[in-house]
Amino acid sequence: MNDCDRSCLWVSKDQTDRMIYIIMGVSGCGKSTLGALLSEKLGWPMHEGDDFHPQENIEKMSRGEPLTDQDRFPWLLKLHEVIERERCSGSDALVVCSALKRLYRQILLYGSKALSSSSGLDEDVLPPSCPDVFFLFLHGDYDLLHQRMVARRGHYMGANLLRSQFDVLEPPLDEENVLPLDIRRSISDMATEVEQHVMSLKSSPMP
Repeated sequence: MNDCDRSCLWVSKDQTDRMIYIIMGVSGCGKSTLGALLSEKLGWPMHEGDDFHPQENIEKMSRGEPLTDQDRFPWLLKLHEVIERERCSGSDALVVCSALKRLYRQILLYGSKALSSSSGLDEDVLPPSCPDVFFLFLHGDYDLLHQRMVARRGHYMGANLLRSQFDVLEPPLDEENVLPLDIRRSISDMATEVEQHVMSLKSSPMP
């Protein structure tokens, strides 16, 4: 385990001043739009998960084929590296990623160690969350999201793939450090709630 992975398991009090927010949810829920607004308001860098997909994944989704776990694992491991780089530098940051399954979220937090743990190769039980990483879960009704995706232009993720994302979605539990956000609300309203969440955490460091 490298120093960055270790820091996720052993976070000291002075490290909790920095935060990583992973904006998650199915396609079309507004992750990138919320991320861009939060990046502007908070002054934090935003890493767009779509930018880290290999070309093979993009071509597959463009053909209307859902990604498999094996398609997603290398992509998630790349995003884990981004998260660890920001955490180790002591920076606040935003990461946009669908993070549909609990295993995917564990990979974002722990990298390949999460894959070893899930396959039974590693006997260590990984914590469900890291003290300085939070998930913003944008959730909403299938019909509303489908309408949004039909109206969206210029994105390789077609509306026909939305059902497959709902089929595999495992909503995060409270123990995963999650802040649920209903997409029926405006983006600015959600951003305000996240800002308040950030301020409350920074003013009350974790024990």
